[in-house]
This record gives sequence, structure tokens and C-alpha cells, in this order.
Amino acid sequence: MNKQDILQYFDKYHSDRYKAYSSSIMSEKDNYFFMAKGDKEKNLIIFAAPDLTNKFEGENLEEKIADENKLAIKKCYLNHLNLSLLREIFPHLNPSFCGIRASFGTGDRLGIATPAHLQAFLGKDIFPILAQQSVREMARTERNWQKVLDDAIWGCFEAGYEGPFGADADHVKNIKELKEAVDCGFTMFTVDPSDFIRNDIEKLGKQELDQLYNQIPNCKEIKKLYLGKSYKVNGKELIFDDQSLKEIIITYSEALNHVLRCYEFLTGYKKEKFDLEISVDETPTVTSPLAHLFIVLELHRRGVDFQNLALHFLGDWQKGIEYIGNVEEFAREFSLHAALSKSIGGYKLSLHTGSDKFSVYPIFSRETDSFCHIKTAGTSWLEEVKVIAMKNPALYREIHRFALENFEKDRASYNLTTDLSRIPNLDEVSDNELASLFKQNDSRQLIHITYGSILKDKDDRGKYIYKDRIYKVLFDYEEEHYRELSNHIRRHLVLLVSI
Repeated sequence: MNKQDILQYFDKYHSDRYKAYSSSIMSEKDNYFFMAKGDKEKNLIIFAAPDLTNKFEGENLEEKIADENKLAIKKCYLNHLNLSLLREIFPHLNPSFCGIRASFGTGDRLGIATPAHLQAFLGKDIFPILAQQSVREMARTERNWQKVLDDAIWGCFEAGYEGPFGADADHVKNIKELKEAVDCGFTMFTVDPSDFIRNDIEKLGKQELDQLYNQIPNCKEIKKLYLGKSYKVNGKELIFDDQSLKEIIITYSEALNHVLRCYEFLTGYKKEKFDLEISVDETPTVTSPLAHLFIVLELHRRGVDFQNLALHFLGDWQKGIEYIGNVEEFAREFSLHAALSKSIGGYKLSLHTGSDKFSVYPIFSRETDSFCHIKTAGTSWLEEVKVIAMKNPALYREIHRFALENFEKDRASYNLTTDLSRIPNLDEVSDNELASLFKQNDSRQLIHITYGSILKDKDDRGKYIYKDRIYKVLFDYEEEHYRELSNHIRRHLVLLVSI
């Protein structure tokens, strides 16, 4: 029997209960594996010798003789044990190292978006980071590193994807979190040292600055390395004078020490090659080209091998909406950052809060010659809730009203200019017009930042009020879900014009 025979047989005898994803079928010798969708869940289906199927958890559907060999047909659960066995058989289901090439991260808060994300990448020479979640997101979605990675890999299997992909443990702040992510098989680690970056430099007087500076170990040795040094970039001269150097050292020295500690842990603990991203974007301090230069030179001097650097670029980078700021000013300053990166070499620039920043993608791509990383997350969640609005307006109205009640509480950890008064009165919006709310910035941010409250809310009996119904709608309308989401992510990718 071949793959076609297997699918035809399954369709003939089991199509009353299951629909096979024909693109998912894979074979190893005379053993066949594919995914199928039932009324309420998806399953791994195995046509194989009983000694192999017995290793997987599930229930036997039937046994048959094919080509004089005994075959068991087993319906298996999409759990971690079964996925681990599948990854041993098919190594392409394991995440891998990306390195210095164009890459794009697709955060997936519900864990069901990967097949749609992969559709968006078709024909694009961009390395997909398909498993990407931050510690904050996992706390709000009640997921963990293993669940995030497993969901993405099951999505790869469903889609029949056999190419490379990465797994990013995003915005990790300590070694405990790094260890957990390494143990689960992540291949990329975004170290966030923002807790160690000083944001009060502009408020301090000269005496206070000098006092802080003199408390920094090796400050004089560091000063000797950079004071008076000048670097020409794009026709502009960057000079470390006494004042600017002191301020930069005070701002970033402890953060760089933290990055070094994390890097030393990773190199000692993780045996396989990994991508390292340094993120200094989640701080009020805009990263100047001079600070960028210092950060990179110091990391290299200390032996830190990193692939991506996420800076706080000029402008206002808010969640789920377009870039706010003067695009021409951004382009001028970013050209310096990009030129610095090219001049020093060995790493690429990364854009965080990259969702829906369509006006800056062409600039980012052009100035970096496409050697960049873009990170998105909440925009996929927004597209999924938009599908809820399209297919179950009553449920969306419940979610919207609940989000309004929780917005002030949930906005505390975000930089936002959302004005709830600009959101149309829901009672005056028809069912057919609900999806248009996702074209309005305030409505988008309302749903974007309240995702944790929405997904975690339970009734008095401990039953989820919204979460299970959200999953059911997206399960029932999977074709629409995948179409809307892949089209939206594709819109991001096509604007990376030179990729």
C-alpha cells in the first residue's frame, strides 16, 4: 500500500466519523501517520505494525492484512508522549537553529494557528519561528513551554510541513526560565534584561551620576576602552565623549552583566546550537545609535555570541496597531542602526511589537538587506477573535463587554493610548458590522490586551466562560479561521519587500 491507498481506505471506512488531512500523511517504511479531524477533536491516525502502534497512546480502530502484513489502525491522542515518539521517527519535526537569515516569529496564544501561519510563509524565503511565547503570555493563557512547543509541532504535522522552523522562549528574564525552556527543547532564547536597565538617567544630576558611575565595577577599565573613540557610520561620526559614555555605562552595565550570566548558563547547559536574542526594547529609554554601538561592542568583548538584537527604536510602538510617529524620522535614525549592524556584523536587528507595523516593514527590510527578525504575537489572536465576531456574533458581544470591564486592570503592563470612548457603542453595531471593529485601533487594543482575562475567566463551578466556546467556534469554522489568519500574516510578509 502507498499513501494514496491508505487515505482512500481510511476515507472509505471511517469518513463517517473522521476527515483526514491528506497533506499530513507521512510514511516510514511500511508505517503511515496522518492527522484526522472528528466532531470534537483531532487525532493522530497510525497504520502500522502492532508492535509500533502499541507504543502510542490511543485506541485501536481495526486490524487488517495488507500485502501479507498485519496492520493495526489506531486513533491516537495529540499528547506529548505521542508527539515525542513521532519526532523520533521524523526528525524534521524538531525545531532548529536559524542563524543570520531573514526570520519572522508568529506568536500563537491559542496554540491552533500554526497551519495558518505556514500557509502565509508559502513561497517566501523566511525562516519561521513557529513556537514563540513569552513568560507573561503563558501566565495569561495558562500554558507552559512544553505546551507551546508541542502545539506548534502538531500544527507542522497537520500541515505536512517538512522545512526548518524555530522555537523562541520569548522575553525570558532569569536562568530558571531559561532552564525550563531548554529542557522542553526550545532553540531560540530571547533574554530580556529590562529589569536591570536604568531609566532615570535624565532625572539625575552630575553628582548623582558620578556617584553611580564610580560604584560600577571596572568602570574605569571600560572607560579607557571607549572614551574619545569615534566611529563613522553612514557619513555620521559617533563619538564616546565623557558624559555620553558615563550615561550609557550606568544605563546598561548591569543589564549586560545579566545577559552574560544567562549566556554562560546556556552555553554550559544546552548541548545543541541555539539562537540568542538580546532584547532591550521593553524600557522607556530609546536606544540611541551610540548606545547600540556600546551594547554590541561590550557583548562581543565579553564573548557573547548572539544572533538578534532588539532595540527600542524611535517612535511609539503599541500593541496590535500601526506605527505611531514620523516615519521619515524613523527611517533616518534606523538607517544608522542598520549601518552599524552591517559594519560590525555577526547579528541581525529584531523588531518587537512587530504586529501590524506595515509602514515600517519596507524600511526595516531595505536597510537591513532583509537580514532581520520580526516578532508578532497578538495580531494572530485578534484575527481569531475577528472570526468569532464573523461566525458567532452573540459570543463576540459577550467577549467585547467583558473586555470593557477588564480593560483598566489589564492595561497596566502596556504602553497604550487607547481611548475607550472612541469605540462604537456595541448596541449600535449590527452583527454584519462587528468584524469592522478590528479596523479601529481602540477596538483592536481593547481585545488585544484583555486576552488573559478573557481566556481565564470561569464561572462559580470552575468552568471557562469564554475559552471553550472560542475554541469550538474556531474548530467548527477552521477553514475561515485559517484563511483570515494566513491572509493577515501574509500581508506582513509581503511588505518585507526584498525578501
